[in-house]
Amino acid sequence: MQILTIKELAFIEDEIRAEEITAKTMNWCASQCEDEGLKKTLEEMAEKHQLKIAELSQYFNRSKNIQ
Repeated sequence: MQILTIKELAFIEDEIRAEEITAKTMNWCASQCEDEGLKKTLEEMAEKHQLKIAELSQYFNRSKNIQ
């Protein structure tokens, strides 16, 4: 188990939030897009960000807080 400081945990939380916003924005853009090729690209990019969220969340949950 990885031991992280509060500062490191806060950084990971910020990264998760940023990835969530990016993924949601890309999905929204894809839903508004009329070009099928661009829509597919945006959806694929959003999926990569969602996978990054899962990866960061798992790392965060496996970590232990130190003061």
